[in-house]
Parts: sequence; structure tokens; C-alpha cells
Amino acid sequence: MFSKSAYKVRKKRMPKSLIVYEIIEPDKHAPLAREKHLCYICLHLSGCQESMNEAFRLPPLFQLTQLPTPLHPLPRFSRRLGKDVEVWIKRDDLTARGLGGNKMRKLELLVADALAQGASDLVTTGAAQSNHCRQTAAAAAFAGLGCHLVLRGEPEERPGGNLILDRLFGARLHWSGSSDATMLMEQVLAELREQGRRPYAIPLGGSTPLGAAGYAFAWREMAQQAEKLGMEFNAVVFATSSGGTQAGLSVGAGEAGWTGELHGISVDHKVPHLAEVTEALTQATAALLETARQHPVIMHDAYLGEGYGMVGEAEREAIFSLARSEGLLVDPVYTGRALAGLIDLVRLGALKGRVLFWHTGGVPALFAYEKEIQSSHL
Repeated sequence: MFSKSAYKVRKKRMPKSLIVYEIIEPDKHAPLAREKHLCYICLHLSGCQESMNEAFRLPPLFQLTQLPTPLHPLPRFSRRLGKDVEVWIKRDDLTARGLGGNKMRKLELLVADALAQGASDLVTTGAAQSNHCRQTAAAAAFAGLGCHLVLRGEPEERPGGNLILDRLFGARLHWSGSSDATMLMEQVLAELREQGRRPYAIPLGGSTPLGAAGYAFAWREMAQQAEKLGMEFNAVVFATSSGGTQAGLSVGAGEAGWTGELHGISVDHKVPHLAEVTEALTQATAALLETARQHPVIMHDAYLGEGYGMVGEAEREAIFSLARSEGLLVDPVYTGRALAGLIDLVRLGALKGRVLFWHTGGVPALFAYEKEIQSSHL
């Protein structure tokens, strides 16, 4: 972690069960000297408590994935970074159905719950190019359920990327325009109930305690793969937004007693807001799985660029670097931004040794960002 002798540490005011430290203004001799604000470290106080001796139980699931997803090194990409780092990748872009992505791990649990409740339709919300909405539509098609997607903004003149797939999977799209998408989602749910349907509501990103539990089990899967290879990771880097993936990984790593660093690269929120969201979700996920252990997460908001869904030079560099060194793709909104954060943290000296990049999917969105991706790299 960071040495207090090299960095100034400012404690942030947060809920009583959460401590957030801001790392700021390193002295001129420190390796990260060019950044005034480096990152935040989020620590849940209950993470210090002892958990139950037995491993947490797996809730019922509806199989949507082909697991385990691959875990493999990125040798050419690592050499391209030119630093003392060995980057590996966890391929949750290959969870199979619906062109893959991290949400399928959550949806296996959420769809099982929906079916157990006798649901007729899945209803969720997100941005126009939402990966979560695309995967929800695919899951609904496979489960034989109707699907309603409440999307922010106005319909696109030439829909591409995830929007085409939403329609292919049979989802009905509801556009919120200038209205609140959450309110429109409530309206859609009410209308379905009036029609005698039994809709099952899934919040943004599928980030409920039940959904997040999918990533606690994902951690166990990754740890077992690493153990078979006789290796450990110094750090794990992932994209974070609605908080479900982060909450699950925090609980999974905590339960495993892992001693490395978890780095969450925020794609749309400043860390104080993200910390408040993930604090409650992490606590609830741990409670659901009957464990008290949670691993602290180092959250970064230095890579937000011009905002959510806005592609800048950092994302373009990340996309092209991985594509041209390994023949692999990341998306411009989530994994591209998270990989850009990893690249910068390596250059700053904050990441060394064996580092895992957890690929959470999103590649179909590339096809909706043709103009934004084009640059001198092409």
C-alpha cells in the first residue's frame, strides 16, 4: 500500500461504518509525484471482523454462463508497458450468452429468483448502449421471459452496437427522453401489472446483493485457477460503476483472506459518491452470504475524462494497445477506461509485479463508437 512518509493522507467524512482516505500531494521524491490527487482507499470497518469458518453458500442459479472463464497472461501487452509488471486477464467478456460480460454472473442469480417468483417479464434500465440491458435481454430470451428495457435519452437515428442486439433478443425498448428513467421504469412496471403480467424489476447494473454475490463466487473461481497455476496476484484492476462487481469482489477477496490490492477504476462517479453506494451494497452482499469479511478497495476517479461514455485519448490508447499487442478488444466506456487506468498506474509506479485485469465485457459497444475511436492510431 502507500507509505504515509511519502504521501499525505486526508480522512474523508463518510458513513460511520466506512472510512475513506484520500491520498494527495506526494512529495517531489515520491514515484507518483505528478498527481496532486492520486486515489481514495475505501475500508469497510466490518472487514476487520472474523467471518464464519465455513465458505458462503451458493444461492439457486439459472445457468447462463460457461464457466470458468479463461485466465491467461498478456505477454506482449506487458512488454509494451515497458515496466516491471506482468499483466494477466480474466476473460469475463467470454461468459458465453448474449456476447458475454460481467452481468451474466449476476443474472444467473437474478433470473433464478425471478423464475422462483413466477415472473413473466424482466424489467431493467440503463444507458442507450447499456451492456447490462443487452445481457438482460439475452437472459430473458433464454429463460422464456418477456423483457422491457427503459433507456435514458432519445432513440438513435442509426442504432448500432448493443441496441441492435437488444432488438434481436426481443426486448421492448422504452425511451425516457428528458424524463427520469427510474420514474418511467416504475410506470412500465405498473402498466405490466395492470395487464395481468408479473414483472420482475432489476435495478441499474443488476447491482443488488443477490446480483453482487455472483462476483463473490467469481473471485473463488479465479483464485482456484490461480492456485492450480501456482501463482498469486499482487493487484486486481476492474471497472466500477453501479457497484455490484466491486461489492462481490470485495466480499470474495475478503472471505479468501487475499492480501493484495483491489483497484476499482470508476467510469462515471467521483469516489465519495461511489463509496457511499458500494458501502451499503457490500455490507448487504456480505450479510446475504453470511460472512463478515470484506477486502478494502482502492478506488480511482482520476480517469473520468470528459464524463460517462465520452471517449478520450486515454481510452483510445488502451483500446489500440491491447488490440495490436494481443488481438483482444475492450469497450470504449467501461473496460477501455479501466485499462487506461491500469496503464497509467503502471507508468506511475503504483502497480508492479503480477497484476490481473478483470475484463468485464462490453465489446459490442465498440460498433456504436466508430467516429469516437478513430484517431491517429488508425
